[in-house]
Amino acid sequence: MAIIITDECINCGACEPECPNTAIYEGADDWKYSDGTKLKGKVVLPNGKAANADDVQEPVSDEIYYIVADKCTECKGFHDEPQCAAVCPVDCCIPDDEHVETEKVLLEKQRFMHDL
Repeated sequence: MAIIITDECINCGACEPECPNTAIYEGADDWKYSDGTKLKGKVVLPNGKAANADDVQEPVSDEIYYIVADKCTECKGFHDEPQCAAVCPVDCCIPDDEHVETEKVLLEKQRFMHDL
């Protein structure tokens, strides 16, 4: 499952540089699938969704830091635990019940984004 940042976020930004997938963005910032990944041009994501990795996407939140679920791997393949949750001073990085994925799927997503 992906991680979500709750509205208890104090916008400290501690989580953003810790994400190995560049899946965390400041509120109101646009994002791209290509940010911090090897993805370029037209791709079909592991979940079957077609996208252009270089296209600018709308922010998930306008007010607080947010995590793009399609890019979040819970740090599987990089770390033993989600780094955003490990560094968050207010414990607002929690599992996202709306995006439940197995460890196998998370590792496949990691390999897809980083060609590992």
